[in-house]
Amino acid sequence: MAADTAAPPKRTLSPTGRRRVGGLLLLLPALVALTLFFVLPLLSIVVDSVTDPEPGLGNYASLFTDGYTLRVLGRTLLVALVVTVAGVLLAYPYAYMMTLAGPSVRAVMVTVVLVPFWTSMLARNFAWMVLMQDGGVVQGVFGLVGLGDITLLGTTTAVTISMTQVLLPFMVLPMFSVMQQIDRRLTLAGQSLGASRFSAFRKVYFPLSLPGVAAGASLVFVLALGFYVTPALLGSPQSSMIAQVISVRTRDLLDFGGGGAMGVFMLVVTLAVLAASRRLSGPGGAAGAAHAIVGGNER
Repeated sequence: MAADTAAPPKRTLSPTGRRRVGGLLLLLPALVALTLFFVLPLLSIVVDSVTDPEPGLGNYASLFTDGYTLRVLGRTLLVALVVTVAGVLLAYPYAYMMTLAGPSVRAVMVTVVLVPFWTSMLARNFAWMVLMQDGGVVQGVFGLVGLGDITLLGTTTAVTISMTQVLLPFMVLPMFSVMQQIDRRLTLAGQSLGASRFSAFRKVYFPLSLPGVAAGASLVFVLALGFYVTPALLGSPQSSMIAQVISVRTRDLLDFGGGGAMGVFMLVVTLAVLAASRRLSGPGGAAGAAHAIVGGNER
């Protein structure tokens, strides 16, 4: 009599494995879209930057040897830095006051921050053009103090002012998000131990709010690097920024290699800024600041 042969048991996925497979299937459309519309075009730009017009790193070498390109890169980085610093100085007090205000006043203040998101950026830039044109409101105000001959429109100063106003909401919201999570009893505890109100704010509250400052500053700096509309409308060819130069090189001069090298360079700068910001505002950033404060007091 032949021995009965038992069929091998079927292997089934555990509930955890099924959830992982289901999650991967849900991510698949997004991964395909990301690959087609971001990764492949980015790879194409990188390849053009090292092959057009001839293979090599000549396009990258010209970034640091061509005087005009260096001036554009320096101007772009400087404007982005000034916009970021001005945004921090303007946004920090506003975000702090939002944490102190009552629910009704806070709702109004949040609405004021969100209004620019509901207005076209093009319309806001045209409004600044009207304000800064010769004979406009800004020049009239300067005229009251004997500075009526100052021209703003077509200068880097006009671009910086407009970009600061446009990007200010991106600075306020991250700061407010972090500040509203800070326990205000910490500053009261510092005052109860003999510290003045300003000293308690400087040594306790301000370090805990730095993750929000870092997050907002990195976001504004990265956005400012790639601005095109504002410099094109309020600036001039003599004060061009990198986005304008890339557009001219690729659209008018068909210099895809040079434009690609500039784009890759700015991408590297952006990644470096985001990496530095992550160390300050990433998970545990506020906890790390609190630990540093406690450690400093213990020492």
